Amino acid sequence: MIFRNWVALLCTLGVLLAVPAQARTEKPNVVIILADDLGYGDIGAFGATDIATPHIDGLATRGIRFTDFYAGHNVCSPSRAALLTGRHSKRMGISHVFQADSPDGMPLAEVTIAEMLRDNGYATGLVGKWHLGSQDRYMPWNQGFDSFQGVPYSNDMGNFFWYDEQEIIYEPIDQAYLTQRYTGKAVDFISANKEAPFFLYVAHSMPHVPIYASPDFLGKSERGLYGDVVQELDWSVGQMVAALEDAGILENTLVLFTSDNGPWLPMGSHGGETGGLRDGKGTTFDGGHKVPTVAYLGGGVSGVTVVEPVSMLDLLPTIANLTGASVPTDRVIDGRDVTAVFTGEDGGDPVPYFYYEAFNRQIDAVRLGEWKLKRERSFWVPDLILSTILRWGEFSHEEMLFNLKIDPGETDNVLEDHPDVAERLRSLLAEGDAIEAEYRMRVMIGTGADRAGYERLLISAAVIGLVLICILFAVFFGLWRGAKAALGHLRT
Repeated sequence: MIFRNWVALLCTLGVLLAVPAQARTEKPNVVIILADDLGYGDIGAFGATDIATPHIDGLATRGIRFTDFYAGHNVCSPSRAALLTGRHSKRMGISHVFQADSPDGMPLAEVTIAEMLRDNGYATGLVGKWHLGSQDRYMPWNQGFDSFQGVPYSNDMGNFFWYDEQEIIYEPIDQAYLTQRYTGKAVDFISANKEAPFFLYVAHSMPHVPIYASPDFLGKSERGLYGDVVQELDWSVGQMVAALEDAGILENTLVLFTSDNGPWLPMGSHGGETGGLRDGKGTTFDGGHKVPTVAYLGGGVSGVTVVEPVSMLDLLPTIANLTGASVPTDRVIDGRDVTAVFTGEDGGDPVPYFYYEAFNRQIDAVRLGEWKLKRERSFWVPDLILSTILRWGEFSHEEMLFNLKIDPGETDNVLEDHPDVAERLRSLLAEGDAIEAEYRMRVMIGTGADRAGYERLLISAAVIGLVLICILFAVFFGLWRGAKAALGHLRT
């Protein structure tokens, strides 16, 4: 049950007001820490027994643990766009993951948390992975961030270089030390901005494959390299919390830790675990969308467990309320203000959460309260291939209704037992289907190059290649004839 007590809110405000003026700012700081492809079952507070995560667990114990927190999408770029804007990624025309050669990015007309808070007097910084467009015009400095230390996209993509603000450092990145590098930059940002309100977004590259851990953490977990990587992420959270404590501003800071989507199960031991949830990244079962999330919001709200569905879409309006910022009024904001939930109160009437399939073509499922309705999927060959290799689709199945309160693993289809619930959710799906892109669809990968006129070069290359082959053949033939003659001479 959710801990519902107005005393919690009063205690929180009392603690914030009791902190000495020199140790707090007028407005609360905001720190969002985002892991990449972390599974629901990879954190101790969510059931992991073979990975030690004392710092993340500590935030849950001292603050809030969300049992039903949903990512903005089931793959990277759409999820990050939803987190920063409070809007469905489909509205932005984002269909999947931006590739390294994509000419597009998240539309500049979008208003991010960083832009919202910067307009409210906040210093804004991003440390880590951006992945919302790598062309200059779409980079973080044009999306509300005063400072950027990190990388443009996933660590498995080419031209993976470090950005020091707007300057590219053309040196290979040693990914074994990437988590430590992010952590150091985050601590530096906290130290440099402790006297004024700030928003810090720390987007880790791990545990997205390829995974790396520094020597200090190798071999330390009971789940191999993957566990080592997650334990280093936990260490990173501890370092940032310690920096906030040392600066005397932890009690005036919202710290939230979450993941962009569920675990990439086909990666085997290099992927995470769902903690009993069904399927993983790229799918519209809960293993792809529900992510381990904890938050700390000063004293007074301690040990709170929130079981209401909350999503990344809710962060922008909630942060706006907590900081006194203004939510954009010239567009649809799909998230809702859940400040009450953050302080241990009842969040009010449930709102629908839509599960977009991996390529944002349609909504596959909807959740309202404890109920989830999943549309029928027809079997076809590419679906089988993607399901078994990349898990970007699911095997065919009939329409399914789940009560996630008693069946979080989505194993018991109770559609026939609750036709009225199913009908109500079908109407919500129809409403969700009406959501359309407000821009043109983004180009997620570079278009093919026009090679017209290259025929001369190709012909020349073919002739040169043929000549080289002939020369090599003549050389080897000569060597073979010479060796054969020499052997004959020795025999005689």
